[in-house]
Amino acid sequence: MRWDIFCQIVDNYGDAGVCWRLARSLSSLHGQEVRIFCDDLPTLNLLASGVDPAIKDKIDIQPWEACYNNARHPVQTPDVVIEAFGCELPERYLAGLFIAPIKPLIINLEYLSAEPWIVDFHAKASPQSHGISKYFFFPGFQKEVGGILVDPIPPEGEKVAKQIPYDLKAVWAKLRSGAKRISIFCYPGAPLRKWLEDLGALGEDVDILLTHGHAELLNLYGEQPIQLPSNLQLLSLPFVSQDDLDWVLSQCDFNIVRGEDSFVRAQLAGKPFIWHIYPQEDRAHEVKLAAFLDLYLEEANQELRLATIAAMTWAMPSQWFKALDLWSTHSKAWRMQLLKNQEDGGLAARLLRFVA
Repeated sequence: MRWDIFCQIVDNYGDAGVCWRLARSLSSLHGQEVRIFCDDLPTLNLLASGVDPAIKDKIDIQPWEACYNNARHPVQTPDVVIEAFGCELPERYLAGLFIAPIKPLIINLEYLSAEPWIVDFHAKASPQSHGISKYFFFPGFQKEVGGILVDPIPPEGEKVAKQIPYDLKAVWAKLRSGAKRISIFCYPGAPLRKWLEDLGALGEDVDILLTHGHAELLNLYGEQPIQLPSNLQLLSLPFVSQDDLDWVLSQCDFNIVRGEDSFVRAQLAGKPFIWHIYPQEDRAHEVKLAAFLDLYLEEANQELRLATIAAMTWAMPSQWFKALDLWSTHSKAWRMQLLKNQEDGGLAARLLRFVA
């Protein structure tokens, strides 16, 4: 089948990351024909860089406006249209669907959530005045909902550690033997400077891997650079592809992630993490975080539960860092549980079955 995926980038990387990973899964694992229409091609292409050309070349990546400028479009009406995260289809594109001899199915792909109510709304019809069938599709962790994107499944072991991506070799050469590794990819509102100062006061050797742009966020090179003890080493990563960031997460002892794509990949890496959830004015993000923690910590003891909740709500490391070994064990068990729940292929495969 032909799939058109519409992606409007709201938070720089997460939305594009999910759309690209979905397109890749549909194409490379399930043999589907996929086009992506995106309003920020430079970001999408950066995330997709470094992917095997045999995989990338099968996906037709187009600018947003090409969906109605392309003369081929009326001939190649898709079978399925994905509105990623509720973005509205361009009117001229929608008008082309009205006159198509066979109408496509429109899927409103929602944001990932652990909230219990999504079970009742997943896969429900969304009646439209234009008459084209449209449905809600909710990604989630429960078996009854849309699943998560598991492609590619991150491998484990020393073999992976030796496969250092080319763009990361210079940074990796500076890592200290025996030091813990923490990667940081968060939104500007995080109390990073204070968090790092508190971490440094614990006296443990830690190498901090700052993803692209975070050195500026911390004002490392400005008029008031951050002053940290020698047991902490800050290293700035270049902008890396989606696959390379997956690799970084797998090689760290602890990760701070944001958005949706890196949030899932941190869990599949089997490592402890802080999810810096996108802040919303109505504080709806707090409800979403609490719902996830209810699932994530369902099997945890009281010590781990308190430590994880403290970390996720930006308590200082001195308040929970001693529970890191316990958390690491839990993270590996959670990874196995996630993969078991996605044995049916996860989000991409569940979409295909639903459409069928």
